[in-house]
Formats: sequence, C-alpha cells, structure tokens
Amino acid sequence: METNQPLIDLKSRIRDIPDFPEKGILFRDVTTLLKDPAAFRQVIDQMTDYFRDSRATHVCAVEARGYMFGAPLAYNLNMGFIPVRKPGKLPYDTISQAYELEYGKNVLELHRDAVGPGDRVLVVDDLIATGGSSRATAQLIETLGAEVAGFGFIIELGFLKGREALEGYEVYSLLQY
Repeated sequence: METNQPLIDLKSRIRDIPDFPEKGILFRDVTTLLKDPAAFRQVIDQMTDYFRDSRATHVCAVEARGYMFGAPLAYNLNMGFIPVRKPGKLPYDTISQAYELEYGKNVLELHRDAVGPGDRVLVVDDLIATGGSSRATAQLIETLGAEVAGFGFIIELGFLKGREALEGYEVYSLLQY
C-alpha cells in the first residue's frame, strides 16, 4: 500500500448477522466496511498491490457485493470490468452456469462476448464460502476460451472449504474466518 497510515483491523469493520438469510447462517456484512472510507480504501489498495503483477486483462465480479470491490480494483489496475449476474439481468446474448450455495442453488450468467481467447480474468467477490459461485464464474470464463488469472476475496469462510472448490487456481483472501 502506498500510504503511511497504520493498517486498520478490517475484521472490526465487518458486522456479524446471525440467522441471515436463514436460520443457522452467520452472515458477514461488508456494508459496515464499505461505509468507512479508510477501511474501504485499504481493501482496494491491498487487493491492487496483490494483483498488480497478475498479467490479467479484466476483472470479473459476481453480483452484487463483488461489484463494490471489483469495479474499483479494475479501475486501479487499468482493466476492463465484467459483471456476472443472476438470470435475466444481462441485456445481450448470455451463457449460464448453475451452482450450489451454502443454503440453496442458483444460476449465474455472463455475456457471450464478455471475454475470449487470450484474455486473463481476475474474479473478485466479497466472500468465499463453499466456492460455488466462484467455480461457476470460472466455468463461464473458461467456456468462452479465456483463462482465470486468479480469485480475490475480502472474506474467506475457511470452515466451508471453498478454497478446495478452486483447487488449481490462485486464491487470495484478505480476511479468514
């Protein structure tokens, strides 16, 4: 990081919400981190420093909280930003991939012309739990002929073993629970 400021304890900026979105889930809420300008800047600066030499061409982020971190990271790295969305939200021709969540199932979509051969894509999200949405995003990118350059997360829930779902890929997380 290019600052003389002391590092902020980022975990102290994450709010825990029990039983959300359903009973038995402890939700890690990043909105409290986002509202703190110094903490938000530190997250983006640390991710920028980590991925600066990745040789990536694009940053791809998963709807919706991934956008909050992926877009400023893409800006800092002078890369294009690619949104991955839930079904029916992208206006052009898409490809889709189903995946399992910690508490259900879902589908993600990507524009068919978002990336292609020769592109190297960083995938960014606020949190990795089981790795389902991240793995689905990698499959979308690779279906289009591009390469996944790595994954970046603010929070990693290690006990859910999401990193194992991404075996063979570079995975970086700022905070581990």
